[in-house]
Amino acid sequence: MRAGIVHIGVGAFHRAHQAAYVDACLAEGDMAWGIIGVSLRSPAMRDALAPQDWLYALAERDGTGETLKVIGSVMKVLVAPEDPQAVLAALSDPQTRIVTLTVTEKAYPRGPDGGLDTQDRRVAADLANPERPTGTLGFLTEALAQRQAEGTPPFTVLSCDNLPSNGETLRRLVIEFAALRDPELAQHIEQNVAFPSSMVDRIVPATTDADRERVAAALGAQDAWPVVTEPFMQWVVEDDFPMGRPAWERHGVEMVADVAPFEEMKLRLLNGAHSALAYAGQLLGRETVADAFADPLIHGFVKGLWRESARTLSGEAGLMPDEYTARLADRFANPALRHRTAQIANDGSQKLPQRFINPLLERLDSGGSAPHLAAGVALWIAALASRGDPPAFTDPLDETLKAAIARTTSPADTVAAVLEACRFDGIDRYLPAVIEDCQRMETDGVAGALAHYARGE
Repeated sequence: MRAGIVHIGVGAFHRAHQAAYVDACLAEGDMAWGIIGVSLRSPAMRDALAPQDWLYALAERDGTGETLKVIGSVMKVLVAPEDPQAVLAALSDPQTRIVTLTVTEKAYPRGPDGGLDTQDRRVAADLANPERPTGTLGFLTEALAQRQAEGTPPFTVLSCDNLPSNGETLRRLVIEFAALRDPELAQHIEQNVAFPSSMVDRIVPATTDADRERVAAALGAQDAWPVVTEPFMQWVVEDDFPMGRPAWERHGVEMVADVAPFEEMKLRLLNGAHSALAYAGQLLGRETVADAFADPLIHGFVKGLWRESARTLSGEAGLMPDEYTARLADRFANPALRHRTAQIANDGSQKLPQRFINPLLERLDSGGSAPHLAAGVALWIAALASRGDPPAFTDPLDETLKAAIARTTSPADTVAAVLEACRFDGIDRYLPAVIEDCQRMETDGVAGALAHYARGE
């Protein structure tokens, strides 16, 4: 097996998703696509997998039981803070033809206009010291510069993160970052590097000690970090790979010319519903997605949210939102997945624009109403304000949000302070609706507010 892919952001999702698809290709005999993983922060994944030859168990669970697979597509994991030169060497290796990423939305340093946030500390550090990068943009840009200097064709950069037009977004950030280093390098990247977009989907809860014990008993061997997931998986990829790619389509990957309609449906129907389940679940003491979805009030609210969000989707892309949400309902109800609402609730300030704010504004632009989308924003704010200490979930803007909330004396003040701190688009257009929802939660309780929607009021 040879390493043809470097993956930045090795976590549970990557190991349950992209690594599993690549493993299927390797099993058919195409041995050029082994994965070198890169952790930008912690050595924990490297330390867990190295003693077991980088093998791990993938446990697919539903109400009927559990199926185990052993995944062997990861060849090693590098820890960037320990040895950035080793990461650059892997990225610059001529065998590396694709670089994939799952670094989460907050690792894309964007300003209010969507362009590069030059005030971001990682951006500033990597511009000051380009040969010892610390962040995603720094590593990608320096590796592409080294490949250009050595006459090696550039790799393809494939974002697998949940943000709209992820390939185009990453392309813009890399080019703007490179331009601050060297305008000629930026021009080279703009003209020669492919940044296809992709849409990924698989529910992957955090691994628990109980998972480790159960998997070890079934395997007859200890696995320091198995991955637990659902049987369902989906990957839609823009087919733009000048340096070649695995035959992913043989294993269920949809290779398409335009990912945007698929990604929009997933962000608004799956991810949007996940956020609603997470915040309502946190407020009503529902620990997991399955627990929250089993609550009739939350379940009814999510169904209303689906109907509202589905009206914002493209009618010309061949999407089938009714079938998609029916499948989502089965997935959310899966009792075998302990997908914690607190895990999903993290990073709301980065997730809400794609999941609630954008479709909310589109509904208003078309003359429609969007009470469930506005209420989704209110659920997030209410959960933020009541999450306790230490907080049950976190946000990249925690310090700003805590300070903003601490200065307020009413639900209306809290809503305005939080939305302004996050710099969301079009705040004035939906501020009254969100304030009304938060006031209703304070007077009637969260259950009472959700019952309001169940009655269609």
